[in-house]
Amino acid sequence: MGSELIWTCRRFDELSVDSLYGILQLRAEVFIVEQDCVYQDVDGFDQQALHVTAQLVSDGEESNLVCYTRLLPPGVKYDNASIGRVVTSKTVRGDGYGKTLMAQSIAFCHEHWPNVAITISAQQYLQKFYTELGFKTESEPYAEDGIPHIRMTLS
Repeated sequence: MGSELIWTCRRFDELSVDSLYGILQLRAEVFIVEQDCVYQDVDGFDQQALHVTAQLVSDGEESNLVCYTRLLPPGVKYDNASIGRVVTSKTVRGDGYGKTLMAQSIAFCHEHWPNVAITISAQQYLQKFYTELGFKTESEPYAEDGIPHIRMTLS
């Protein structure tokens, strides 16, 4: 049967307790533990966001959350819509899911906020990855939580 990703895009109030726990666990696992970055992940934006998740289903058996992004509406963090908290589980890295995750997230942004540009605060080392997806660099590098970032926009 093989493996496939099951994508969802939900408002905060549509998330189950287990889904929210999985999201926060994956974000902490990668952003805080793996990247060794102490910062306030729960920042007050989650309640206003759409949450894009992917569960890996293999031979009919659903696994844990493997991909996630947080979409913010225009005017919340930037004038544009925003994609943030982009994370792929270490268990599936190198399988191309990062590009699929961003393609899904961009599509959900266009669905919910048509004709609105998308702004991201990208870790600088991922500039080429986001450029290949059509994002343009809009700033010089700046430190965000001690990690070099750049602001990029997809028009």
